[in-house]
Amino acid sequence: MPPPIEIYIGDIVQLRKIHPCGGDTWRVVRLGAEIGMRCLTCERKVMLPRAEFERRVKRFIERGSQS
Repeated sequence: MPPPIEIYIGDIVQLRKIHPCGGDTWRVVRLGAEIGMRCLTCERKVMLPRAEFERRVKRFIERGSQS
């Protein structure tokens, strides 16, 4: 099993699937067993289990602070 991806509050990620609003970029707003994300297009908040989040991430657009 690969090591977990380092995720920080404020990270902006591009996901593989497009949101129904047409956006594919999200800001990480909560960390834990589930990752809270907010769509940068429509501001909708979504929670994904960490394992599913790691599968869906295509790339990091911007990294948040590590503190």
